[in-house]
Amino acid sequence: MSMQVEDPRVVEFDVQTDEMLVNMGPQHPSTHGVLRLLLRTDGEIVHECTPHIGYLHRCAEKIGENLAAPQWIPYTDRMDYLAAMNMNLGFALAIEKMVGMEVNEKAMHLRVFIAELGRVAGHLVAMGTYGLDLGTFSPFLYAFREREIILDFFEEICGARLTYSYITIGGATHDLPEEIEIPDGLSALLKIKKGGRKPFFEVVEMFLQWLEKRIVEYHTLLTRNAIFIKRTADIGILTREIAISYGCTGPVLRGSGVDYDLRRDGEAIYTRMYKDYDFEIPVAPFEDAPRDAVVGDCWSRFYVRMMEVVQAIRLVRQSIPKYQAAEGTHREPFKFNTKLPKDEVYLETEAPRGQMGFYVVGNGNAEPLRCRAKSSCFCNLSITDKICRGVPLADVPAVVGSLDVVMGEIDR
Repeated sequence: MSMQVEDPRVVEFDVQTDEMLVNMGPQHPSTHGVLRLLLRTDGEIVHECTPHIGYLHRCAEKIGENLAAPQWIPYTDRMDYLAAMNMNLGFALAIEKMVGMEVNEKAMHLRVFIAELGRVAGHLVAMGTYGLDLGTFSPFLYAFREREIILDFFEEICGARLTYSYITIGGATHDLPEEIEIPDGLSALLKIKKGGRKPFFEVVEMFLQWLEKRIVEYHTLLTRNAIFIKRTADIGILTREIAISYGCTGPVLRGSGVDYDLRRDGEAIYTRMYKDYDFEIPVAPFEDAPRDAVVGDCWSRFYVRMMEVVQAIRLVRQSIPKYQAAEGTHREPFKFNTKLPKDEVYLETEAPRGQMGFYVVGNGNAEPLRCRAKSSCFCNLSITDKICRGVPLADVPAVVGSLDVVMGEIDR
């Protein structure tokens, strides 16, 4: 029986690593805007992740106290600037609730049409930038190609492509056009000759049919991609309990298995817009999820958004005949000098990134005494430390990107 003899030339050291503080941002391309993350790491493992905000603060709420209510609509555009139509809608509904105004059916269906197209555009950006965060460029190009066509529609409707100020108190600033030239991007994709005008809703339907086929392509590029699954499945897990306790909303909340959507569960002034619509609310877990995915991980949050695009297309389609059949005009009159009652009101709507709330206090003047916005992205970002602890440094962009925050909404 041989005995193992230690080699005297081998010297063993008790190797210990020092903790480091690493700044990610505020210019880092994976931080989705001017966000700074302070990471405390031990080697490659993150022990703490502290978000630092305020780099984009614009005093929007203080400005709202010095303007008449309709004049503050353009400032809502600058909050979630990737879903500005939905921001306009939230504030307009809050003022309508305060003064007791009900818009007619035509304006309601117009708002559904616009808001859900805005949801599609917002989620397309989320898909493309998330792929970019993880190192793939093609989905980003495709997503922005499709989004440009939606922006072409918005430009034809209201003259703007990013900050619209279109949905306003009482309805919308303009009615939808009857005819439109086929956008250059859509004519190139469908190989249709340029020139001439076609019915607006016919062109929208052409785009929706084309987009539905592209969703299968997105799933091939990202959702079912083995590398993408490896980078997102079972990573950044947000439990149902933590999501609720931190006030998370939108796809982040539904990705953790909570079936809650204000279009169905919100206040009557908002849900009446969707009461006659047939749509589903995507909630994790999903039957077609990959084997490695778990409820509340990065993959689930991403997939909720992908499924919401499908449902938003359904809603846009349903809104068209409802709008065409409805009576009324695109807007009920609301004067700039209308005095707000001495009351307070709070209303939340289901924006693409979660529940966006507006709190308004009136004092008998046209200008509100207090005008405050409650950001969905602020609550969603607040769980960064919880879900980043213990993950490798390289996974932080995947976790933060899955939250899909927009800093213009957080820094108001």
